Amino acid sequence: MSFLDKVQRCNRRDLAGYVPFAADGRQLGWITPARAEALLAFPAVFTARAHGAGVTFDAGLTDPGGRSDAVAALIPDLPKELFAKPRKELYAIKNNWAEPAAFRLDRGLVAAFGARAYGVHLNGYVRRGEDVLLWIGTRADDLKVEPGKRDNMVAGGQPAGLSLLENLLKECGEEAHLEPALARRAIPAGMISYAFDAPEGLRADTLFCYDLAMPAEVIPQPSEEITRFDLIPVAEVLAMVRDTDTFKFNVGLVILDFAMRHGLLDAENQPDFEAIAAGLRERPQPVV
Repeated sequence: MSFLDKVQRCNRRDLAGYVPFAADGRQLGWITPARAEALLAFPAVFTARAHGAGVTFDAGLTDPGGRSDAVAALIPDLPKELFAKPRKELYAIKNNWAEPAAFRLDRGLVAAFGARAYGVHLNGYVRRGEDVLLWIGTRADDLKVEPGKRDNMVAGGQPAGLSLLENLLKECGEEAHLEPALARRAIPAGMISYAFDAPEGLRADTLFCYDLAMPAEVIPQPSEEITRFDLIPVAEVLAMVRDTDTFKFNVGLVILDFAMRHGLLDAENQPDFEAIAAGLRERPQPVV
């Protein structure tokens, strides 16, 4: 195994197996033909695109609120074998963070529409002289996604209606019991993106990354989602990312990005540096 293997694993996709999902003439996602057919069974909400394959909203649904309500109403009637169980949390569906949402969709169905999902990930680190150590969490065994795997100190999906900072503060409190005053010291450190084929659809994620220099005396506390925290030298963490599958699928990418930004991995000591750097910023291109 290698660092590049972990990056490529999050970018394995075959877009030939999808058709566009669009709104307002813009592609917002990728959807399988079977799921497209299931949506088109609700003609008051969805219709075939006028030019080319794919699905869009009915012409009468022009505002985000109306679209959101219409989709929410039909979710119970969607085929369970094609659309995952709702998770009772809404995501804003859009191509770029700064633009207005075309509509809101239950988190559990975002991948089925191949739409972009956003999240926040926090690298909590401690410096001891020249050494850097990372706080690494262990996920609870009853979580739906990657139970029992290693995780960043704090991470979470981005609900609609919250700013990135508001969500980061919420996740810091829920997952690690960090005080807001400390969490506010987190420094925005860029983003990573990837997209891969999954049973639930195309997972196309953008993760906004933050770094937080943790005081030596502060120890993150376990929660319902994160059952323990370990402070591990970053060299050991990187070896675990490279050589094992103990981390949640996207966490290794966040750690690689941290290591590259902090000069722990570079083009001199990592032969796959350029390919790794490019793979941390991949996203499917819309159909023109």
